[in-house]
Amino acid sequence: MTALTPLPPWVTRVGVFDLETTGIDVTRDRIVTAHVGVLDHHGAEIAARTWLADPGVPIPAGATAIHGITSERAHRDGSPAAQVIAGVVAALRSLLDQGVPVVAYNAAFDFSLLAHEARRHRIAPLENPSPVIDPLIIDKTYDRYRPGKRTLEIVAAHYGVDLTGAHDASADAVAAGRVAQALAQRFPLPPSAGELHTRQIGWARAQAASLTDYFVRIGRIEPTERVDGRWPVRDGDATRQDVSAGSL
Repeated sequence: MTALTPLPPWVTRVGVFDLETTGIDVTRDRIVTAHVGVLDHHGAEIAARTWLADPGVPIPAGATAIHGITSERAHRDGSPAAQVIAGVVAALRSLLDQGVPVVAYNAAFDFSLLAHEARRHRIAPLENPSPVIDPLIIDKTYDRYRPGKRTLEIVAAHYGVDLTGAHDASADAVAAGRVAQALAQRFPLPPSAGELHTRQIGWARAQAASLTDYFVRIGRIEPTERVDGRWPVRDGDATRQDVSAGSL
C-alpha cells in the first residue's frame, strides 16, 4: 500500500452519476431511477437531483428485488421516461461542459445504457462524454491482484467508504464519488482528469482482453467471443458485455 497523498485538483469537485434499471442489457433495458450530484473535496454532496421514471415496460421481479422499485410504483409516481432521460443527459452535459469530471462505478454500463435510452427517445445523446472517472477501472489497475469480487459495496468497504442503502441510485452515486477520492489519496493518479480519462480507455481495453482470456479458458465464452472493452460508452453490438461488477 502506498502512503496517502494529497488529492489531485480534479477530485476536489466531482460529479457523481448512477442508474438503477430494469436489467443489465444496455441496448434493451430501461432506466428506473437516476441520480446526478456534485461532491466537494470532503466528499459532501453539495448539489443533487434524483429521478424516478416510468420506463414504459414492466420491471422484472429480479430487478425490483435489487432496487425496490415495482412497476406499479414507477407507473404511479414516475415521470415519463423521455422527460427523465432528457433531464439526466442535460445535467451530465452541464457538468462535463464545465470540465467537472463525472464519477460512475462501472461507467460503461451507466453511460452506455443512457446513450441507448437517449436514442430510443430521440434525444441527442452525450457524444464522447469526458472526463469520466471510473473507480472500478482504477481499482482493478492499481490493485490488480487483490482477490475477491469488486462490487461497489465490497470496494467501498475496502477503502473505508460507508455505503448505506446499496442499489439506491443516490447512495451508490455518492459512494462511488467517495471511493474515487479515496483512490486518489491512496494511489498516484494523474493530476489531470483529462489524462486520467485517456488512461482509463487503455486500462479498460486491457482488462477486457484479460477477462476474455480467462472466460475462454474456463469455457464461459467461445474462443471467437470477446468481452467488450470500449469505455466509457459501448455500442452493445456483437461483443459480450461484462456487467458483473456493476449494479442494476
